[in-house]
Amino acid sequence: MIDTHAHLGEDAAEVLARARAAGVDRVVVVATMVADAHAALALADAEEGVYASLGIHPHEAGTATPADVEQLRSLLAHPKAVAVGETGLDHFRDYAPRDAQRRLFEAQLALAAETGKPVVIHTRAADAETLELLAAHEGDVVLHCFSSPALLPEATARGWYVSFAGNVTYKNAYELRASARAVPAERLLAETDSPYLAPQAVRGRRNEPAFVAHTYAALAEARGVEPAELAAQIEANADRVFRL
Repeated sequence: MIDTHAHLGEDAAEVLARARAAGVDRVVVVATMVADAHAALALADAEEGVYASLGIHPHEAGTATPADVEQLRSLLAHPKAVAVGETGLDHFRDYAPRDAQRRLFEAQLALAAETGKPVVIHTRAADAETLELLAAHEGDVVLHCFSSPALLPEATARGWYVSFAGNVTYKNAYELRASARAVPAERLLAETDSPYLAPQAVRGRRNEPAFVAHTYAALAEARGVEPAELAAQIEANADRVFRL
């Protein structure tokens, strides 16, 4: 199995060992600041099966500078840097001015287009503007930690990848599971978004890549397929979009 979106801390080596023991042999580690990007690449160099997605989170847009974006451009040349992001818009928390979020998102979309790498999207309470800014983007798009069913028709029409996290396992997540059934098989991904959103079976604990197996199981049940079939499909999808 692969966890296509995880944030790891200082105990990353131990967390990755537990993931491998649980059958999760590949992890895409996601950076949300330039400092994180350096750490993510160092981890990817040190650990087999680890890759890095490099971006600046919309929460950081108030302090991010053009120099930070230039650093990202250089770091994205690393052979284990497989995507740009996470990037996007967050109008729920509003931790950064919306105009600054928009400028930063546009800059990272340009990086994705320039480098030919997929862009990993964070969008919260900003569906319409996210769609507006993605309208002209022609590269691969991953809607990470999918929680906006209203985006699904456009995502399906545009051939975007849709990634589900542990919240799809929650008892009342009926709309998310309905979305999971509707995503074309070749565009489905799964992630932990660790350390957040631990699946129902381990809810209340710090999430980690080993727990992505619970999300795979919930997706397989929702779609009416065997878990092994779903795991193979998601592995193939991840290989395709991240060029693994």
